[in-house]
Amino acid sequence: MTDPDQQTVWHEQNLAEPHAVRDKARRVRAMFNAVAPTYELVNTLTSFGRDAYWRRRAVELSRVTGTDRVLDLACGTGDLARAFAAARPAPALVVGADFAGEMIRRAAGTSSPAMRWCQADALSLPFLNEQFTAVSCAFGVRNLQDLKAGFREVHRVLSPDGRAVILEFSNPSAKVTRALFHFYFNRMLPAIATLISRDRSGAYRYLPRSVLRFASRSQIVNLLREVGFERIEVHPLTFGIAVVYLAAKAHIHPVNA
Repeated sequence: MTDPDQQTVWHEQNLAEPHAVRDKARRVRAMFNAVAPTYELVNTLTSFGRDAYWRRRAVELSRVTGTDRVLDLACGTGDLARAFAAARPAPALVVGADFAGEMIRRAAGTSSPAMRWCQADALSLPFLNEQFTAVSCAFGVRNLQDLKAGFREVHRVLSPDGRAVILEFSNPSAKVTRALFHFYFNRMLPAIATLISRDRSGAYRYLPRSVLRFASRSQIVNLLREVGFERIEVHPLTFGIAVVYLAAKAHIHPVNA
């Protein structure tokens, strides 16, 4: 029997507008289950090691303390969660959550007493209100079926004055940098990543389309405000290829959110 996670889930016809596909969540889960064995290796090689710097910078910008309780959403194999756990001072608790079972299985293979792992959907988290002081997500919010609903859940589980730490790809603003980025991202990266991973799900055809068709920086900031975040900071990294968004939970939830 063929493993369903090894079947092609992203075709040219549904990659034209990947964020509008009605069963996007199912496809994303199957895709990540398929690429889990080589996920970290591919990320390191195709980013020339910059992905580790981006995660470390996100942790630095979060200004984590020894009393923080951190939830890392769409944690994958646990890179960002481990970066939080390695911070000095280290948070009191780091929980990594992902809805792809193969990702969580690999993440749980390396742990520490202050770390926990949970298979969970970011749109319906199994946590009480105001349970965490920080919620992070690295390169995951663009994979959500409903971005605004995901931001609402982040807001719900954050304590008063808690902060969201979102690391995501972005389109560089400089014309030459943007052109070089698009050439590499659209032409070279999918071929290299597919060769290394031997992926048949279409994950690395989806990746560039999902980034280039995703919400702009200003749209992400506006959505964060709509669900009740304030004091939003935008920190471009590596010529704007990646961006860290920091947002504080407002004390009063907006009526129209």
